[in-house]
Amino acid sequence: MVKTLEQDLRGHQCQWTLWTMVTSPRIRPEFCSLRYGLALIMHFSNFTMITQRVSLSIAIIAMVNRTQQPGLFNTSTERPLAFTFNHSNRSIKEFNTAEVSVYEWSPETQGIIFSSINYGIILTLIPSGYLAGIFGAKQMLGAGLLISSLLTLFTPLTADFGVILVIVIRTVQGMAQGMAWTGQFTIWAKWAPPLERSKLTSIAGSGAAFGSFIILCVGGLISQALGWPFIFYIFGSIGCVCCLLWFTVIYDDPLHHPCISIREKEHIVSSLAQQSSSPRRSVPIKSMVRCLPLWAIFMGFFSHFWLCTIIITYLPTYISSVLHVNIRDSGVLSSLPFIAAASCTILGGQLADFLLSRNLLRLITVRKLFSSLGLLLPSLCAVALPFVASSYTTTIILLILIPGTSNLCDSGFIINTLDVAPRYASFLMGISRGFGLIAGIISSTATGFLISQDSVSGWRNVFFLAAAVNMFGLVFYLTFGQAEIQHWAKERTLTRL
Repeated sequence: MVKTLEQDLRGHQCQWTLWTMVTSPRIRPEFCSLRYGLALIMHFSNFTMITQRVSLSIAIIAMVNRTQQPGLFNTSTERPLAFTFNHSNRSIKEFNTAEVSVYEWSPETQGIIFSSINYGIILTLIPSGYLAGIFGAKQMLGAGLLISSLLTLFTPLTADFGVILVIVIRTVQGMAQGMAWTGQFTIWAKWAPPLERSKLTSIAGSGAAFGSFIILCVGGLISQALGWPFIFYIFGSIGCVCCLLWFTVIYDDPLHHPCISIREKEHIVSSLAQQSSSPRRSVPIKSMVRCLPLWAIFMGFFSHFWLCTIIITYLPTYISSVLHVNIRDSGVLSSLPFIAAASCTILGGQLADFLLSRNLLRLITVRKLFSSLGLLLPSLCAVALPFVASSYTTTIILLILIPGTSNLCDSGFIINTLDVAPRYASFLMGISRGFGLIAGIISSTATGFLISQDSVSGWRNVFFLAAAVNMFGLVFYLTFGQAEIQHWAKERTLTRL
């Protein structure tokens, strides 16, 4: 009896502490709330996953001599290549030659390796999103993050056994990350009030841009100082630590969190009262297939991921081959665009919710506005790139603007599934990302093929094609995009497939 009373008092004390934080007149309530703390945890989770995904993009410059320009490497078929940096002539033998290898992978092979992780993500996006909506996302997301982290640690070892094993490992890693990416929207469907969705999802999503910045910024330095395998060792270990934080703090919904305040819980539950609370439901596939607003979202994802995948995957290679810089400077320069990407993601979410909360624009107008900015502006920058290749400064500015402006889509069609079908947000996000990853597979493979034919005309064709795909997605979304909850998403009765 005494122990029960003590537990009750501790629970009330925890809730009272959070209550005072939320109701304090000195602090803005929304930023002290638990849901913003969860957004921060997801930010670091996304940070971890994207660093593990992009690690190969910066490491491959040191792993494969064919991605380098003459003067950056001394070729040798019998032992590891020696780096020759702009600011020093230290060879890699001064570090750890036993652990650093160079592989004869053609640009076409590199394109297949880069796209292999997308194959894995596609295999798990749809089933993981559906299952996360039924059984809860916490365990599924945490398991995906842990598996991805462990496979990152083993990547340098698998590279020595051949390119086939690397492709297999990257595919399995993609399956793990597919489990982790999609289920986030299952959590936000239960945690995010409608007028805060853009803010919360942008805070969480900006972790991907910030992670890309960090890995590209320090990846070259790590490769120079310790050797490229340590890029995988360091960020794989960070992922394992992040898993502990995930399993400790994240809960599937506010009703089961032990430290949420009563006021915040009631606010979230009341704001989401329009959504069905039934955990058992079938998916109205036929209605979804006939729904043009959903196809508008899918086409937006396809277009957005086409260019974003090229930038994330090939940016270090592009800077190295076009601007002729070494691996360290290539990594630092490649990281700069993702500062703008992270900033635009957060600022775009704040601006979108500001426009909605003040009733300045309708919801569909906001979604189409940010979608237009996120698809049109990066297309213009991409088309201009081949014509300013001789200007170092202008090239860097355009490369910075492409990811930054592209991430404005996070407040557009990317979260539009929460508007049109909140009950099936996780499932539909899985399909949406599936379309995006198909675009990533095609664009990565096509880019490797085009630049292997001719470097100058190849890069020009790559950017022109990406701009054309973006324009197609924009026109389709502006024509058919909506923001009202669809009739099949309002039904509470079970619907047959």
